[in-house]
Amino acid sequence: MKFSRSRLLVVPAALLLAISATPAHAADLSGSGATFVQGIIEACKSGYNKKTNHSVTYTGTGSSTGRTNSDRSIGDFWFSDDPHLGSTRRATVVNLPIVAAPIAIMHSLPARTQLYLSPETIAGIFSGQITKWNDPKIVAENNRTITEVIYKKDSVGNVLKDKNGNNVVLRNVQKNIRYTLPNQNIRVFYRSDGSGTTSNFTRYMNATAPTIWTKTANSTFTTSFPGDINAAGIKSRFVGASGSSAVSLNTANTKYAITYAEESFAKRNGLKVAAVKNASGTYVAPSTPATSAFLNEATINESTGGVTYKYDTTEKGAYTLGIYSFMMLDLEPANKEKGAAVKKWAEYLLSEDCIVKEGTAEGFTYLTGKPRTFAEAQLKKMKL
Repeated sequence: MKFSRSRLLVVPAALLLAISATPAHAADLSGSGATFVQGIIEACKSGYNKKTNHSVTYTGTGSSTGRTNSDRSIGDFWFSDDPHLGSTRRATVVNLPIVAAPIAIMHSLPARTQLYLSPETIAGIFSGQITKWNDPKIVAENNRTITEVIYKKDSVGNVLKDKNGNNVVLRNVQKNIRYTLPNQNIRVFYRSDGSGTTSNFTRYMNATAPTIWTKTANSTFTTSFPGDINAAGIKSRFVGASGSSAVSLNTANTKYAITYAEESFAKRNGLKVAAVKNASGTYVAPSTPATSAFLNEATINESTGGVTYKYDTTEKGAYTLGIYSFMMLDLEPANKEKGAAVKKWAEYLLSEDCIVKEGTAEGFTYLTGKPRTFAEAQLKKMKL
């Protein structure tokens, strides 16, 4: 059989064209840790793949697992809702506040009525002291006149600031609220695994209702629990489950239940979220501008990457259960190509393409200010 010279040349040219169309050095990144960030990772990994040709697989098994896997170099990046400050942390691993969102108090009460809860009442429910939905404390908070603060948003969905750095209020809305609460036991679902969400939630209760939640923060709910969780009347109503997805799903499938998790899990499971009273006396529902108003007052330790939250803020429209989730990555990765892909992944998670286009609908907040500056500065230090 004879082939013409021109035909012989066509085949290699076509192959070269196909090869050149495929980006080189595609990396398959694997991560693990906090379940809090699963929503934003799932929302943004496709866009990251289109932009870089790198893929991302993430296993949400809890912040404690993320820190352990970071210590053991299992995978390429890790997340924890508390910064990894333990003695086992490798010297080249840093904590970057990459993701921000509110912890929502979510419930399965049948009525569509908005629920309002103070920190004291939240602590009372999760400590087992408040057992019924029609407890006088809950009834009082949901039958009164309240004022809601509505912020003006900036281009990325956060609270807009004026030239003096003050938050711009769009309007104040006064409401007369009425809620006939059911005479039903409160079923409480809590995280049974080592959880950064639990650590932040118990820290919040200890800071805002210290006479009720008398124990300090801990990533294990039962360790921080201020009493005997196995006591009669508590054990039958309190159920542990591993991961934000599980506690949210269990709450959705159980009447008169309550739990705590990142807001996107409420949206996925059709759960309602409570408006939470802040130190100024205003009840605020979780939202991007309200969360950013709170996180804007947090301070960052530029040595460790740790963040200190200002729970006693007097900012009237601040939602005081916002948190950062920390990405742990190695500044001196053994595999430089994968390290470069991880850096691009972190940068993408910080970008408007991820947070504003994909993440806002999931309840995540675009990072600004010192936490963002710190994260970007650390990424520049990577030795690639």
